[in-house]
Amino acid sequence: MSVFASQFASPLYLPVLLVVILILSQSIKMVNEYERVVIFRLGRLSGVKGPGIFLIIPIVDKAMKIDLRVVAIDVPKQAVITKDNVTVEVDAVVYYKVVEPGAAITQVENYMFATSTLSQTTLRDVMGQMELDELLSERESINKQIQELLDAYTDPWGIKVTGVTIRDVSLPETMKRAIAKQAEAEREKRARIILAEGEFQAAQKMKEAASLYEGTPTAIKLRELQTLAEIAREKNLIVVTQTQSVETGNIAAISRALSERKGQ
Repeated sequence: MSVFASQFASPLYLPVLLVVILILSQSIKMVNEYERVVIFRLGRLSGVKGPGIFLIIPIVDKAMKIDLRVVAIDVPKQAVITKDNVTVEVDAVVYYKVVEPGAAITQVENYMFATSTLSQTTLRDVMGQMELDELLSERESINKQIQELLDAYTDPWGIKVTGVTIRDVSLPETMKRAIAKQAEAEREKRARIILAEGEFQAAQKMKEAASLYEGTPTAIKLRELQTLAEIAREKNLIVVTQTQSVETGNIAAISRALSERKGQ
């Protein structure tokens, strides 16, 4: 009897072993540190597994793998009409990651496509409420505002928006020329203001110098002689002075007489 049983079992041993190996191969799963697996058992959410090795029930369980690393979305150029009716093309990058794998699978059909589409819409909405000058000068605040809005929209999906960066703002050629003219006019305005301030300061100094010369008449004659000496350094110039001008000694004598008269 035992011999008959052993002869009957030997043909079944190999198929059973193959079935067991096949079941184990389908039951044993392994995911990396940055991955998670969402398990559905008979259509219902059973839980999230990973990282490492875990077991599932073949046929009964369905596993869906989710990557938890940060994903960068290259938002294509969007044509935006600003608040002051200027059409610009904006290119941005959005960074996000999945923080709740179960919600990312059950709350939205395709979280990657949904996040990408939402990024484009939010980018147009936010920039359409701003003027061109704000768009060009306040990129940091715009990035933060778009990030906060996206994070609020995607939070029920189990997605965290970690950053938004406006990469490029393209202006029409006519607008570029207008901005260049505006910048040139602004620089010319500053140059004229600086020149006028210099003239004003020079006039003040000349006024003070004239007051000093008025109190000391000989000083202006000495200044005149100093100027003539400086001019004389140029060998190719002819300097013509007034011959009937009062001599320095006479000026000094008159000044001394006036001083003595005031002292009496």
